[in-house]
Amino acid sequence: MSQTRDLTAGDVEHAALNLRGVAAVTPLESSRALTSDVLGQVSLKCENLQRSGSFKIRGAYHRISKLSAAERAQGVVAASAGNHAQGVALASQLMGIEATIFMPSGAALPKVAATQGYGAKVVLSGRSVDDSLAAAIEYAGTHGGVFIHPFDHEDIIAGQGTVGLEIFEQAPDADTIVVGVGGGGLLAGIALVAKARAAAQGREIRVVGVQAKHAAAYPASLAAGRPMQISGGATMADGIAVGTPGAVPFSIVKELVDDVITVEEESISRAMLLLQERAKLVVEPAGAVSVAALIEQPDRVAGAAPSAHTVAVLSGGNIDPLLLLRVLRHGLSAAGRYMNLQVRVPDQPGNLVKLLDILAKSDANVLEIGHVRTGRSLTLDEVEIDLQLETRGATHRTEVLAKLRRAGYMATVIDADQPNR
Repeated sequence: MSQTRDLTAGDVEHAALNLRGVAAVTPLESSRALTSDVLGQVSLKCENLQRSGSFKIRGAYHRISKLSAAERAQGVVAASAGNHAQGVALASQLMGIEATIFMPSGAALPKVAATQGYGAKVVLSGRSVDDSLAAAIEYAGTHGGVFIHPFDHEDIIAGQGTVGLEIFEQAPDADTIVVGVGGGGLLAGIALVAKARAAAQGREIRVVGVQAKHAAAYPASLAAGRPMQISGGATMADGIAVGTPGAVPFSIVKELVDDVITVEEESISRAMLLLQERAKLVVEPAGAVSVAALIEQPDRVAGAAPSAHTVAVLSGGNIDPLLLLRVLRHGLSAAGRYMNLQVRVPDQPGNLVKLLDILAKSDANVLEIGHVRTGRSLTLDEVEIDLQLETRGATHRTEVLAKLRRAGYMATVIDADQPNR
């Protein structure tokens, strides 16, 4: 154990006692869809079914419950894209404490509404979580209030680590735990208790963190040996889009976590689609990155040898329904089950019928049709037909394209992330 770290598995066990009757013991569900020769048995830890829709209530309640009476009287201040906001708001409501929450201006409206529904005052500030954090810290310094950091505090980490305790109670044979990571509080807490429990059993366990490729501060930070700030790109996994790892969780992750993997946006959307279809679970992008890693890089998740039992933590289920629609369509496209086509045909009566007849005989379901008759690249006697098609998978998709092209049609796939153009 590191001499620079005071937090222990015992602190996580204390947090579990503190959270009894507050945080739900979320289910661990077996996943036949993800079980494979590489990963072995796969189970899903469903924190998307937790109170407030994510694991964040665990750390928030444990942290706030340890405040003194004088500190509680000041109220609390926090910053979040949504899940920590709801966790702090709910915890404050349960304890009768005033809460002021700073959220990015682009935060999902359902998350803002839910936070306000728990009685918190919401202030929209900045375009990123880091902007909101800076504003919240400044506000706490000038107006009073105890700042509740989303991940960089021992009590927060201890509370989040109770997810790991439950995993060991529900799956004592777990060989690998896969966890999405933003600032690192959940990953650090789970790693802390998982490594201690496995050691007590005289065995080893792998703990693997997962970040969205375009918002991944941990790989660079681990390479440098200290928390590094990145200017992350856009990602649908806004809940883990954190520019700088927390110093406290980073020290634990650096020491105890076996690997940190990054995943593509396409894999995240495919993971969400799989969870919706096969597991009947609504999971937000940040909560689905663990499954995205199982889909995209199963060999790396399992390590040198296939694991007998892999547990993927689904950290949250708070997602804007409009974003969910877009993401699921993206997932269908990534799986080859949705295709957006542009087809040029002579602008003559009957040509649309001929085109649709070929698609019908190919068993492609037409969802939408659009016409473009004027454009720089179109001749006077041409019309461009935009088609949104439902296909049965990548092989069927390729067959449909091939039939159109054999019939003489110039068909172009306009999905940005798809081949077969």
